[in-house]
Amino acid sequence: MGYGVMFTVLDDFRDKYGISETKLGLLVAAGFFMSFLSQILIAPLADHGYARRLVTFGFLIEAVGALGMGFGKSFSVLLVARILMGFGAGMALPAIRRIVILSDRDNMGRNLGRVLSVDVGGFAMGPVLSALTADQFGLATPFIIVACLMLTAGLVASTLQIEETAQEDRADEHLAFDLLKTPALAGAIVIGLALFIMIGTFDAVWSVMMEDIGSSTWMSNLGITLFALPLIILGPIGGKLTHRIGPFVAASGGLLLGSACMLLYGNLPGAWMLLSVGIVHGIIDGLTVTGTGMAVGLVAPPARLASAQGLLGGLQTLVGGISATVAGFTYETFGRRTTYAITASVMVVLVITGARLAGSSFKIKASGEATGLYGTV
Repeated sequence: MGYGVMFTVLDDFRDKYGISETKLGLLVAAGFFMSFLSQILIAPLADHGYARRLVTFGFLIEAVGALGMGFGKSFSVLLVARILMGFGAGMALPAIRRIVILSDRDNMGRNLGRVLSVDVGGFAMGPVLSALTADQFGLATPFIIVACLMLTAGLVASTLQIEETAQEDRADEHLAFDLLKTPALAGAIVIGLALFIMIGTFDAVWSVMMEDIGSSTWMSNLGITLFALPLIILGPIGGKLTHRIGPFVAASGGLLLGSACMLLYGNLPGAWMLLSVGIVHGIIDGLTVTGTGMAVGLVAPPARLASAQGLLGGLQTLVGGISATVAGFTYETFGRRTTYAITASVMVVLVITGARLAGSSFKIKASGEATGLYGTV
């Protein structure tokens, strides 16, 4: 929800505070970059008995960042706030995925789909919250509400009973880069990078693009909600589908179709046409987007699930940050057609590369207890 609020007020930051499109791209990118560092350096602690604490403190740090986003009026203040939000999210998300995977191994796909639904549901509520409160009570109001919810979530997480890794099962390695030596895991991550190439571009330019083609703010916010709704509804269904047909196949197919949608975003002239594509795109993602996380869960060592998920998420957010930075620049310099065409092309290259790295594991499926390259997950 916090990210959804920020995403929909980027044009307000531009119009009220005089922040350029390039700096807006950097603002989005900064959270991605900090999330990358957090997921690479901090998230692996979840495999060493600290999963609950990472979730708790991650939410608390995000709450501080949300308040900074609400009250900041300069690029430097907003940048620091965005960095805090990215750092907190990077701490919490891999630990959450580890907890979900280990809590019910036989239904990994469905449960990861539920996480997606809740996550995207919060994101979709962000624009609604902004629309109901920002104009009437001030730009800080939705961020204050989000910060209160984050504080509540952090406090609740601190009371949960979590299955932590036993001392004797904890891996010696702290950083996770050595996991890239496994071709199947590297392939899953490369495919997953295509998703955040898409997200980084979409996030950096959507609201600005909609305003530039003459769309009202409510229509821009509606587009985000219409895109997100299928993910909310279809998350568990998509997780089951991915479980059945295989995560590599689902993720690759969904991202190739997503690249076609990106080309349409860059070429269609009307707001309603763009919204229609957004709905279709949301359905595609809702059915397939859990694929990369599940693929990593299947081929990673069981004792290093959070490390592997953190490596995936960290590299995704790094690439997302680069994508947002490039998208802000290319949109300002060359326009939306070039911006979306570059994004679609890079997505296709990454999916093909990841599939080749995965090799015979490309057709791996989760059946009953998920059994991957390292045994039972």
